[in-house]
Amino acid sequence: MKFFSQSFLYDDTWSIVSLAYFLRYPNPYASHVISCDVISREQTDNGTLMTTRLILKRGNLPRWIPKGLVSRAESWLVEESEVDPFGKVVKCTTKNLDNLKVMRVEESVQFRQTADGKTLQHSEVRIMSGFGWGLTKRIENYGITKFQSNLQRSRDGVSLILELIRQSRLQPMTLGGNTLLPPNRTEPCRSPEVTQRPDDIEAPRKGSWSKIRGWWSRQPPPS
Repeated sequence: MKFFSQSFLYDDTWSIVSLAYFLRYPNPYASHVISCDVISREQTDNGTLMTTRLILKRGNLPRWIPKGLVSRAESWLVEESEVDPFGKVVKCTTKNLDNLKVMRVEESVQFRQTADGKTLQHSEVRIMSGFGWGLTKRIENYGITKFQSNLQRSRDGVSLILELIRQSRLQPMTLGGNTLLPPNRTEPCRSPEVTQRPDDIEAPRKGSWSKIRGWWSRQPPPS
């Protein structure tokens, strides 16, 4: 088994970072994510929100993987999350559902508000392979290296959504509005009220809007 963990501090408040995390798909930094669907959501007796999502991702297999070992370069994952609005904590776990003998990936992410009003993200991943044939360590090393290389892109995606949430304060639109994304691409979600920063000036921040609009214009229409 291979294990990796890392922490990262966001300057934004917990409520805004948590919203951006759940709205992170789709984004230009996660073009490998094909679909993301909510399959269950319920509020517990103690007031937390439990959500289960089914995610389909596409990946490139390394050349040294024997032909026929993995039937396709796509994988289903299940994401289970719990949001505690009182303790200001989000806990999320993600596991792959197929190709488990080749590689099992268990990822956990936690967002917690700090004493100074910022948000601490702690990520952990466990990579396990039961394939054998002298490939176990190589598969596990590949999995952990792939996760580490994708971690920054994942944060870039969340940061882009954070930027759009900040800009939504300056523009008469919601994240799910037609002025941002094409119809039927994602579930509409009204952005929360956020405090405008001194440097939140419209002109310097047009880059994020242009980036995501340009990316959307290149995507094929939904099937």
